[in-house]
Amino acid sequence: MEKKMRFGIKSKIIIGYLIVIVCLFIAFIVLNSQISSLQKERNFIIDHDIEVHDLTNRIEKHLLDMETGQRGYIITGEASYLEPYNSAASSWEKDYNALYQLLNNNPNQQEKLEKIKGSIQDWIEAAGEPTIALKKENNTKELQQFFEKDPGRQYMDDIRSQFTSFRNVEKKSTETRATELDEKNQKIKIGLYGLLLFVTLISLAIAIVLSNSIVNTIKEVTQTIKRITASKGELKGRIKVRSNDEIKDLGIATNALLENIEERNWLQTNIAHAVTMYQGIASVDKLAEKFLFTVSEMTGASFGAFYVREENDKGDLFVKQAAFADRKGDAGRESFLIGEGLIGQAALEKRTLVINDVPDTYQLIASGLGDVKPKSIFIVPVLFEDEVIAVIELASLHELTVLEQELISQVIETFGLTINGVIRRMEIARLLKESQAMTEELQAQSEELQTQSEELQMQSEELRMINEQLEERTKDAEEKSFELEAAKEDLEEKAHQLELNSQYKSEFLANMSHELRTPLNSILILSEMLEENAAKTLSEDEEEYARIIHSSGKDLLALINDILDLSKVESGKLDVLLAEMNMSELPDQIERNFSHVAEKKKVQLKINKAQDVPNIIHTDEKRFQQIVKNLLSNAFKFTESGSVTVSIQRVADHRLTTAMRTVDTDCWLEIAVADTGIGIPKEKHQLIFEAFQQADGATVRKYGGTGLGLSICSEFAKLLGGWISLSSEVGKGSTFTLYLPSLSNGLVDYEKVNFAYEEVAVSIEEAEPEAEITEIDHPVQPVEPSLPDDENVFQDKRVLIVDDDQRNIFALKTALAKQGMTIMTAHNGIECLEMMKNSEPFDLILMDIMMPQMDGYEAMQKIRGELKLVDLPIIALTAKAMKNDREKCLEAGASDYISKPLDLNQLFSVMRVWLVN
Repeated sequence: MEKKMRFGIKSKIIIGYLIVIVCLFIAFIVLNSQISSLQKERNFIIDHDIEVHDLTNRIEKHLLDMETGQRGYIITGEASYLEPYNSAASSWEKDYNALYQLLNNNPNQQEKLEKIKGSIQDWIEAAGEPTIALKKENNTKELQQFFEKDPGRQYMDDIRSQFTSFRNVEKKSTETRATELDEKNQKIKIGLYGLLLFVTLISLAIAIVLSNSIVNTIKEVTQTIKRITASKGELKGRIKVRSNDEIKDLGIATNALLENIEERNWLQTNIAHAVTMYQGIASVDKLAEKFLFTVSEMTGASFGAFYVREENDKGDLFVKQAAFADRKGDAGRESFLIGEGLIGQAALEKRTLVINDVPDTYQLIASGLGDVKPKSIFIVPVLFEDEVIAVIELASLHELTVLEQELISQVIETFGLTINGVIRRMEIARLLKESQAMTEELQAQSEELQTQSEELQMQSEELRMINEQLEERTKDAEEKSFELEAAKEDLEEKAHQLELNSQYKSEFLANMSHELRTPLNSILILSEMLEENAAKTLSEDEEEYARIIHSSGKDLLALINDILDLSKVESGKLDVLLAEMNMSELPDQIERNFSHVAEKKKVQLKINKAQDVPNIIHTDEKRFQQIVKNLLSNAFKFTESGSVTVSIQRVADHRLTTAMRTVDTDCWLEIAVADTGIGIPKEKHQLIFEAFQQADGATVRKYGGTGLGLSICSEFAKLLGGWISLSSEVGKGSTFTLYLPSLSNGLVDYEKVNFAYEEVAVSIEEAEPEAEITEIDHPVQPVEPSLPDDENVFQDKRVLIVDDDQRNIFALKTALAKQGMTIMTAHNGIECLEMMKNSEPFDLILMDIMMPQMDGYEAMQKIRGELKLVDLPIIALTAKAMKNDREKCLEAGASDYISKPLDLNQLFSVMRVWLVN
């Protein structure tokens, strides 16, 4: 049958438009022809008439130039007047010839031009050339006689009259041609309206024909869809369209949609049927048989096997539990290992295999009349918690459709949970049977021995109760597994909440640090000034009061810093900056920092450093120094008499444990701080490393402290890849030992060494120290820092203090005024900018960061950017001493950075550097 030619809506519309366009094109050609004719006539009027007038005017101009040049030469005798005369005499004939040629279609005008030419030549011969010749001969008398008669004027008047008559004729001719052009234009306008009406009628006719063709077909499709909708779920009906256009495509797409919906309904119905058939099945083999029968019925599969995973000595073994269309048990192998064959590979890769090109050697499907080769094999693994617990293989005489494969895949998605549940129930039933058998056996033994001993009867009763409890526990096993899962989710939620709490705590500590440091800044500055008593107005008791206030303020500052450090460590926001550290300077640093403490407490300070300790190690020097200072401070704090000994040595290779050798490091160092103090009970050794904990209440009352030092030391040691161990005896003293690796290749994971902590500690304690120790005995000499005279630096310098806290302003203003400085104050960034614009230049600015309206960051950026003061020293002062504050201040434009509370000596030192520079 010959295929019907496609004539779509687009084609219909395009043909309609093409007809309209052709009509418009024809109309355009006709109209363009008429317009071109008009254009030619218009161009003739413009070009011809304007050219005629132009040439006429040029000839008159040449004649005027000749007359003017002739008279000028005759009057003045200057030869320069003859130049326009000669030029015009040679040019007027060219213009005349051009004008004459232009009027070749108008003999009357040419005749008039010939008369004008004759008059011009007569003037030249009668008046022009003779007078010039007489002037050249200097014949004044004849010239005077000539001009008394002046025949040239008559010639000129005749020429002008002839030109006027010539122009009038040309003007009338132009008006006549313009009138004819207007009449033609009117005719074209009428023709244009007629063509427009004709094209409109043609377009309307085409539109009506096309719309009827499209609308009638759409009505047919709509009626068919309504009939299908009214059939109440019956999707067998299909749309039939006679036209071969886009409406037919719509009908085909709608029919495809109906087929898809019908397939989905079939899919959902069969999935629901498969799910309901699992109910009430208590064994895996029954479940497998039921599944294979149901799936084969749905998909038309002719052969199948069901394998379930079992664990044995060789690994995961999949054993056949059921088969469909089995012939004497030859439906597939009895078992296979994971990765063995195609079915084992599918289990290994956890993916479905579809094989349509079945080899000739494959298992034949038996029927009553013979054996048939299958055309398609479908292997699908069953997953539970991302583990393969079963594998199903189906063979079919026809290739499984995509819909049938999708049905099997969707049924398998939840089938793993069902298999697992059945296996668990079977396991529970097995345990129950075993317990019942044991119970029956015990009861039999109890009856046999009942006459022998009452004690045996009691034991039998107890065993029976135990068995009953075992049964109850077996029944509760599934419930507890679900409870454990819920508990796990609850723990994850609590872990998330703890993370949020840690973030809130960090923010709270940062804000509290700012709020505490701001008033503490004023307390420290003013108490230090009172302690110095420069004016000698305070008594000794009042000086002591000021010292106590200043000391208490420093203690409070140390407590704030400890709490912030501990918070940073706990939240994981403490940066570790690895760099080279000079170990040869460590003994001198310890001596400088603690020799005065030893003298004050009359305790001997000993520092021993082994010769094999490397001069350079890689660690975070700041955190290392903080650990050593805390350990030494505690040693002096709890030692009333005797000595404090610092031993620095390298851990010998034979003392390194397996865990320590796994760390990528150059060497391990051992820094031991031993004292002869009060000692620590053994049961308190772990407690003292916890935050806010000390050995006992009496220690807190006698020695004070917050209990944060050792906790911070322990956390810092972990960050640096090491740990701190403790050996102590009450009344004899304590030894804190810091084990630390040299991290030349970067940080290590503390978990790598943490698990072997006890092993390391024991091995190091039991080992004999073999390193040669050198005792360093330095005389204790207090160092008096020599400060240069500051008066020449600070005197009469203008300083602007920008701070929103009046207490800080008062303290700073008082301290700086004593140095002879001129001080101005502003309460926020806006006031600071106004004062800098309207007052004399300042030598230095002390800028607080956290202020209302405009903070210190924005103020410094505007000073550097808008005011262009790039060299003005700005020292940033802030009480929120958190991570990256210094970098943020320097990026905003600060020259230097000091955290509150301020140390006046540090402040003066920084100010001196920038004022001198």
